[in-house]
Amino acid sequence: MKNKILILICVLIFFIGIIGSAFVLFTPKKTNVNIKRDGRLLYSFDLSNTEDSEIEIPYGNSSNTIEIKDGKIRVKEAECPDKTCVNMGWLSSASMPIVCLPNHLVIEFAAGYEDGVDAVAR
Repeated sequence: MKNKILILICVLIFFIGIIGSAFVLFTPKKTNVNIKRDGRLLYSFDLSNTEDSEIEIPYGNSSNTIEIKDGKIRVKEAECPDKTCVNMGWLSSASMPIVCLPNHLVIEFAAGYEDGVDAVAR
């Protein structure tokens, strides 16, 4: 009987972990995006109000081409050796920004409090 209860508790914890991960990792309601280099804001967009476009962002002898399409954003092309930023695809999670380390570029959802109360202090 104890083994069955232990297995049931483990299965319950597993499913709670999967559901919690889904809430954290999947598409947020935020549409404001920042593009930064070395912590400095280069561009800021509201993807829900931005037309489809491409932006080329130079850095030294290389560059990144950013694509905004259908309310989403990604690195379309990059002149860096590993192309990790291109392979990351469309920005879809506030917890996983698109990063190009060789070009010092970060694309992330903007921090904000538009979704309601973030914290309460006394």
